[in-house]
Amino acid sequence: METLRLPDGRCAQLWLGGADDGPVVLFFHGTPDTRWAVRFAEAAALDADVRLLCVNRPGYGLSSPAASTYSSVVDDAVAVLDLLGIGRVAALGMSVGGGYAAAFAARHPDRAGALGVVATLPMPYSGTGTVEEAMDGARPELEGWARDIDVTDPDDTALAGRWAAALPEQDGALVRRWPAADVAASAREALADHHGFLRDAALAFRPWDVDVSAVRCRTHLWYGEADERALPGAAWFRARIPHASLVVRPGATHLATLVGHWPEILVTLTRPEPCGTLRGGTPRPWETP
Repeated sequence: METLRLPDGRCAQLWLGGADDGPVVLFFHGTPDTRWAVRFAEAAALDADVRLLCVNRPGYGLSSPAASTYSSVVDDAVAVLDLLGIGRVAALGMSVGGGYAAAFAARHPDRAGALGVVATLPMPYSGTGTVEEAMDGARPELEGWARDIDVTDPDDTALAGRWAAALPEQDGALVRRWPAADVAASAREALADHHGFLRDAALAFRPWDVDVSAVRCRTHLWYGEADERALPGAAWFRARIPHASLVVRPGATHLATLVGHWPEILVTLTRPEPCGTLRGGTPRPWETP
């Protein structure tokens, strides 16, 4: 299954994989990124007996562009869960996706059994003008960067190389370990339509429409010591979610904070209180009803 039709008729592109049964981790991808982020973690999910689900936000890949907000994105995620017959989940977000994961846990406490935030910047305190105006302001720089990546290039190896080269060296080295064809497919899906990452950028750098201090579920924060731009987010989230646990990984850069630690993150979020099961399946003794 690659796409679902949301109740309002829009298309949502997704990836559901990992174990055939077990707790579900709902992943909110970074920017620009897509459901491919969890496809690279399938082996770790299989080892941990975890199911992984990621939905492309509006404007990424085949997901219909929309005037999205943090609230609407997490409401879409709940609609997808309902269509798939999935109850409670652990919400996990990387970078910009961490804000969406926190919004999911705050806005839908009945569906979030645990929250994981990885390398997410703090919410800004100001932002003027409309989201559309912010998108137009960011467009020249972001679309110039996208032109340099050039996802129209049919050469997978060359495209994957440019994608990796745009990252910090430690992060780029991790990406170079993946098959070039998969990295190229991910890049093409992320940048096929610029609406997704322009909308994400405009929303991320202005006040969010969900108060993350409403999060009550078990919460874990993971940050990289060498990720200087995102690291202030650790203190910001701890100030608003005091019960959250925090791990700062020595020497880790942005992407490495997640990619180098998928097994630990999945196990931490789903043990000893895993939070996802398919309705109609046989609950395991440790699953939250």
